[in-house]
Amino acid sequence: MEPMTLGLAGLVLLIALIAIRMPIAYAMILVGGIGTTLINGPAILMSQLKTLGYGQFSIYDLSVVPMFILMGALATKTGLSRDLFRAANAWVGRFRGGTAMAAIAACAGFGAVSGSSLATASTMGKVALPELKRYNYAPALATGSVAAGGVLGILIPPSVVLVIYAIIVEANVVTMFMAALIPGLLAVALFMLTIAVYVRLVPGSGPAQGAANRAEFWAATRGVIPVVVVFGIVIGGIYAGFYNPTPAAAIGVFAVFAYGVVTGQLSRADIRDAMLETAGTSGMIYLILLGAELLKIFMSRAGVPQVAAELAVNSGLAPMTVLILLLVTLILLGCLMDSLSMILLVLPFFWPVMVAMNGGDYQMAAGAGFGMSTEDLKIWFGILALVVVELGLITPPVGMNVFVISALARDVPMMTTFRGVAPFFFSELFRVTLLILFPVVSLGLPLVLRG
Repeated sequence: MEPMTLGLAGLVLLIALIAIRMPIAYAMILVGGIGTTLINGPAILMSQLKTLGYGQFSIYDLSVVPMFILMGALATKTGLSRDLFRAANAWVGRFRGGTAMAAIAACAGFGAVSGSSLATASTMGKVALPELKRYNYAPALATGSVAAGGVLGILIPPSVVLVIYAIIVEANVVTMFMAALIPGLLAVALFMLTIAVYVRLVPGSGPAQGAANRAEFWAATRGVIPVVVVFGIVIGGIYAGFYNPTPAAAIGVFAVFAYGVVTGQLSRADIRDAMLETAGTSGMIYLILLGAELLKIFMSRAGVPQVAAELAVNSGLAPMTVLILLLVTLILLGCLMDSLSMILLVLPFFWPVMVAMNGGDYQMAAGAGFGMSTEDLKIWFGILALVVVELGLITPPVGMNVFVISALARDVPMMTTFRGVAPFFFSELFRVTLLILFPVVSLGLPLVLRG
C-alpha cells in the first residue's frame, strides 16, 4: 500500500477510534505505531521508541506544565476562588446581571493562576452557582455564564495549552503569553457586554442585588490582593524579563503555597491531593504528547501534511479563506474532543498549511500571503486557534465545561445550560472576527514590550 494511502487510512482509523471514545492518547499511539511499522518496519519503530519519550519529556519548557497545574491545584484549595468572587460581586453586583458578571470576572482572575479551563469552571461553579441561585437568576444565564467564564482559563496567561502550542510550533512561550493578554481581556469585556444585553432582552433573568456598603466593599476588595500579587509575580516578572516561565511558575507555586500555609487554609491533606492531581493531569498530558509525536512521525513519513499544504497552495483559494476553513474545522472538531487533544492532533496538519499559504517568509507585496513574518504568524494563528478551541469547551455534544457545570447544577437540564452558553458562543465568534481583521490585537503587546 502506498504511504499516502496508509496515511489517509490512518486518519480514518483515528477518527473512528475517537468516535468510539477510546482515549485519544492511546488512539494516536496505536495509529502512529501501526502506521510507522507498515511504512518502515518494526525495527524503525523500536529504534524511535528508545529515544522518543526522553526526547519529548526532557524539553525544558515542558517542565512549566506541572508547575502551572500545581499552582492552580493549590489555588483551588486556598479559597482564592471564593475571595475573587466576593470582590467581583462587591464591584458589579448592584447592576442588572451583576452577579453573573462577577462570575465572569472571577473566572478571569482564577484563570490567571490556574491556566486550566476545566479547573476554572469547576472551582468557580462551586462558588458562584449557589449565589446566582440565591439571587433568583434564570437557570440558563446562571449556568451558561459560569460555563462560558471557564473558557477564560485556557487563554489568559499562564495557560497550559498555550505552552503546549508554543512548544509544538517552536514559538517563544513568553511572547505567546504577551500576545494572549489583550485577547483574553477582550473576552472578559465581551462576555460582560453579552450579559448586559441578555438581561435587558430577557427581563427578570438577572436581577440586581443591593449595593455593598463601604466596609463590605473594602473587605471584599482586600481579598483579591493575593491573586493580584501572584499574577504580578508570575506574569509581571515574565513580561519584565526577570525570569523565564519555568522559574516563574515555581515562584508562583511557592507564593500560593506560602499564602495557604500562613492563612491556615492549606492542610496536609490538601497538599497531598494537589500533588496527586498534578501528577495525574501531567501524566495524561505527557502521554498525549507522546502519542501526538508518534502520530506526527507516521503522517510525515506518509507525506500527509506536505500534500495538505500543496493542495491548499494550489487550490486557488485566498490565504484568508483557507484560514477561515481551518478555524471552522477546529470548531467542528471541538464538538468531539477536548481542547488539548485537538491542538495536538491538528497542528501537525494545519501549521504546514499556514506556513505554505504565507509563502514561508515575510511577504512585502500587498495581498501576498498573510503579510507577516513566520514568527508573527505563529503568534497570530496560535491566539486564533486557542480562541476557537475555547468554543469547543461550550459546544455540543461534548462541551466539557457544560458537562462540568451540569454535574454541579444537577437541577438544571443540560440543554438549558447549552442554551445559556449560546449568547457567549456568538460573542466568541465576534471576537474571532476582530482578531482576524485586526492582527494587531494579538501582535501589539509583544511588539510594545519587546521594543
